[in-house]
Amino acid sequence: MNAPMTPPPTPTAEEGINRMTDSATQMIRVTGLTRTYGTFTALDQVDLSVRKGEFVTLLGPSGSGKSTLLNLIAGMTQPSGGRIEIDGRDATHLPTNKRGLGMVFQNYALMPHMTVFQNIAFPLQVRRLSKEEIARRVQGALKLVQLAHVADRKPKQLSGGQQQRISLARCIVYEPSIILMDEPLGALDKKLREDMQLEIKRLHAELGVTMIYVTHDQEEALSMSDRIVLMRKGRIEQQGAPEDLYFRPRTLFAADFLGSSNLVEGTIDASAGQFRTSLGALPLPAPQPGAPATGAGVLMVRPEAMRFDPASDAASGWPGIEATVRDSIVLGGVLRHYLEADNGHRLIVQEGSSAHRARPQRGARLRVGWGPDAARLLPPDPEFGKT
Repeated sequence: MNAPMTPPPTPTAEEGINRMTDSATQMIRVTGLTRTYGTFTALDQVDLSVRKGEFVTLLGPSGSGKSTLLNLIAGMTQPSGGRIEIDGRDATHLPTNKRGLGMVFQNYALMPHMTVFQNIAFPLQVRRLSKEEIARRVQGALKLVQLAHVADRKPKQLSGGQQQRISLARCIVYEPSIILMDEPLGALDKKLREDMQLEIKRLHAELGVTMIYVTHDQEEALSMSDRIVLMRKGRIEQQGAPEDLYFRPRTLFAADFLGSSNLVEGTIDASAGQFRTSLGALPLPAPQPGAPATGAGVLMVRPEAMRFDPASDAASGWPGIEATVRDSIVLGGVLRHYLEADNGHRLIVQEGSSAHRARPQRGARLRVGWGPDAARLLPPDPEFGKT
């Protein structure tokens, strides 16, 4: 009798990304890319591929290497080692103007003495296009950013959001295949920033252009990206679709940087199926890629996965913890509750708000818990929290 066939293992999110970039058209590929400044390593042996038409966000704190990587791809900084390929050709030492890139920065860099039309037309004039072709392209770019009515105005007559859209139009007018953006929305207020996020996503969908976007704003990265590349200390910490990094982080750094997390340290008791902590013995989560199988670990539960008064019994699989409410804050559409367990451990519970929902009183004793699929077990990290 033939032995039953064993199904192939399910690829991890990162393995799936690598397979896609290998099989699809690669617009950008960097291999072993390094940049040092004396004894300081700003970028350390980074490998990254970006597919044609993909929106990739480089995310991380200040000093993580994200802007250094973007500047190396742009040719504004020379690498100390490694290779850069753009659309299949070696671009490691090509000058910026030979790389076929468009660039948008936080500083709009519009020329104040020129009209909007003249600002957008300038890169086409440098390329010596005909007046007719320049007019056609400028009008098309203005239509794309929905600002055809401001062509004759000067930049100072526009709002910040309008100026950034004109900066985008000037970038796309010469039809680059790749657009690089370095914190382009950092100078805008929250409402304008959200509007511009939607505008950039719309343009990306309409143009089908490859975009690499740098930000330290986690919400911006989660809302805009096809793929997030999370960076830390000059290296890639984790990459994947936004939902992969948010719901399935592989490290403490990733769990903490994207969103809020309840993190509980403890020891794995695999034989008993328990995670032993100072909050008590908690059930182990289901096996996960990259999770420790034994020894020390950290349990992560997102605040929105926490619930008050769970049915804490063996049948439900909901662990429960007694805690005291220290504060409750209304954040528009959500309520965020800050609690303290008997051992002093702080917990966060987040739920939807409404005009009729009463907040728990400060000092109230409540039981909190989470569903069996809401927790994730992460390896300890002695460097976590260090700058």
